[in-house]
Amino acid sequence: MATLTATNPNLLDLAQATDPDGKIATVVEMLNETNEVLADMSWIEGNLPTGHRTVIRSGLPTATWRKLYGGVQPDKSQRSQVTDSCGMLEAYNEVDKALADLNGNTNEFRLSEAQATIESMSQALSDTLFYGDVSANPERFEGLSSRYAATTADNGENIILGGGSGADNASIWLIVWGPNTCHGIIPKGSKAGMQVNDKGQVTIEDADGSNGRMEAYRMHFRMDAGLTLRDWRYVVRIPNIDRSALTADASSGANLPELMFEALERPPNLGMGRPVFYMDRSVRTKFRQQLANETKQSTLDYQNVGGHRAVMWNEVPIRRCDSLAPDEALVS
Repeated sequence: MATLTATNPNLLDLAQATDPDGKIATVVEMLNETNEVLADMSWIEGNLPTGHRTVIRSGLPTATWRKLYGGVQPDKSQRSQVTDSCGMLEAYNEVDKALADLNGNTNEFRLSEAQATIESMSQALSDTLFYGDVSANPERFEGLSSRYAATTADNGENIILGGGSGADNASIWLIVWGPNTCHGIIPKGSKAGMQVNDKGQVTIEDADGSNGRMEAYRMHFRMDAGLTLRDWRYVVRIPNIDRSALTADASSGANLPELMFEALERPPNLGMGRPVFYMDRSVRTKFRQQLANETKQSTLDYQNVGGHRAVMWNEVPIRRCDSLAPDEALVS
């Protein structure tokens, strides 16, 4: 027989969420991740009901050196279209009304559960941003890793291999966010951001798997999101960073500052948007250790970016992103 305890809070959950004075406790969110990429992304309303279509100039007209009494053939540029789709990320939160009403802390308990749902959706969005693959999961959107997967591709010059060959590979990303470079999208005519709809008190018709009823409070969460890469030159991937080979003095493994210096030179113009580096905690730790062990002056700085204190290097924020996988496959 089906039970609710796997997907719905029970008395034990309520007891663990309640302070001795009967109020809802402030929960230490040990499962929360740091994915600062979500705060950096630019968002634009798409031009399609399900996504966004971008027109890219793929070829320039040919000019002619004309001689006297010679002719010039007219020519035109070439264009191509790229369509990016959005995915619908949704969740429901249902709490037994009698449980939520205990001790008169109904709203506080529901809010505590809602915060966990929002965190889960944020992690799912960040994971898809880097690793979404519509060939395997067509209901999601195409992420960055599948777009920067081979050095022999058209955008292969923006893939700088880190030299690793093991099974615990990491990537560093340089993304220049902007309306003409790379940005998030929402479907045409839709609302941006997380949509939270408090359904209030509802009757669950089959609460116990045996056609039993239950009164509950229900909340619905939804976010429609996608990713458009308008100009591949403004995203750089540094994959194949062997974690186990990284050292604080760069005596073995990847020299992270050198790779990142090279990445900064790949975009044609960093002023086209907001450039940001992304890496996970362990890689950022080694990066900072390597900088500290260099004989020349470290270029690390701290500034307020978007209202938050950020580590800066060569005037580019160094953001931590826990969604980056610790065991990426090697990029060919």
